[in-house]
Amino acid sequence: MSKPDYVLRGALAITLATGVTLLLAGLPRGGTAHDEDREMAAELLEQGEIRPLDELVAKAQALHPGRVLEAELERKRGRHYYEIEILGGDGVVWEMKFDAATGELAEEEQED
Repeated sequence: MSKPDYVLRGALAITLATGVTLLLAGLPRGGTAHDEDREMAAELLEQGEIRPLDELVAKAQALHPGRVLEAELERKRGRHYYEIEILGGDGVVWEMKFDAATGELAEEEQED
């Protein structure tokens, strides 16, 4: 059974947008908020307050195998969370939120 055209077009658009985002993320930046976020995450990891991102990406991919579209560290209500989006092989995008300190899955939802 083939996938509908809109699923394939959507997956292609997401893939292209992700590629552009990753390309831009690799460009040098001068004192941006992005740099500050990266430094904060490195400090939190060094202090043992959060788990390594690659550990949580592996957990997310074990739950929903596919391509990682986005991964970010955010702070809500005094806690840090990793929000990870994965595009599954079936074209479904999953958003998962992991407690960055414990590594436990806090939320997951299928994107529309």
